[in-house]
Amino acid sequence: IDAVVKLLSAGDQIVAIDDIYGGAFRLFEHVYRRLGIDILYCDTTDANNVAKTITDKTKLIWLESPSNPTLKVSDIAAISQIAKANNCLLCVDNTFASPILQRPIELGADIVVHSGTKYLGGHSDLIAGIAVAKTPEIAKELKFIQNASGGILGPFDCFLTIRGIETLPLRIERTSKSALEVAKFLETRPEVARVYYPGLESHPNYAVAQRQQPDGAGGIVALVLTEDTIEAATKLVTSTKYFKLAESLGGAKSLLCHPATMTHKSIPAPTRQASGVADGLVRLSVGLEDAEDLIADLAQALDQLAAAKEAHVVTKEGELAVA
Repeated sequence: IDAVVKLLSAGDQIVAIDDIYGGAFRLFEHVYRRLGIDILYCDTTDANNVAKTITDKTKLIWLESPSNPTLKVSDIAAISQIAKANNCLLCVDNTFASPILQRPIELGADIVVHSGTKYLGGHSDLIAGIAVAKTPEIAKELKFIQNASGGILGPFDCFLTIRGIETLPLRIERTSKSALEVAKFLETRPEVARVYYPGLESHPNYAVAQRQQPDGAGGIVALVLTEDTIEAATKLVTSTKYFKLAESLGGAKSLLCHPATMTHKSIPAPTRQASGVADGLVRLSVGLEDAEDLIADLAQALDQLAAAKEAHVVTKEGELAVA
């Protein structure tokens, strides 16, 4: 991310997806804005919003597709045309899809970034960021910036990334298949108000996802609890056995996290909630375990949540009492 944004200068502007990863938001708002770079946010699932938000100062459009954590899917090809018409660079964070399911440069993007820590590495044992450029000219600039600022992977990190990529197709195929089964199960549970997964027909961007990711929707699923509170979400994420509580994703082992208090804690609550990251939202990273085991794990955790709710009744005076 840092190398890409350093292609810009003070006075330039970024138009970014509103449902942005908390770490990227922190960089944009608390680092780059201080350096004179302006950032505007919009719902990029409607390309018209991007066209309306761009100004003559905009030099970069920043997408996550699917986004983290609500898995919004933006029409990369349509937005690439808007970028070209306005002489902007288009950068797509492709971490959730990986190159197996989506190749943004083929859809018109100028730069693609990945958190190599996630699916590319695939084993939760490295920290890596990767930027891929469409043209030699952009690649040369990025290489110079990385060399000058020191943001370069060490040899062993490179080895771990290459090792992970060797099994990437098999891992993505397995996790996508299992995630779809998990998402379908979650839709049946009364404790779950909404399920975000681009492979579900109920997803608002399903048609675009099918066009951009025809081979699968990936291994990330998000759910919003019917009891949309931080307390309910905390109860759920501390009740699972196979899903371990951690901020990362894309590894062999299944993980889950509570974005409101973890990955997106740096985003002010009103801004976070307006972008769809509810207090009761939980993000799942489906790993390589058997899908039936993962579903059973979520079922028992949701059962615990339901039982805890039923164990409390509200008296006529409005006081909380234990039944």
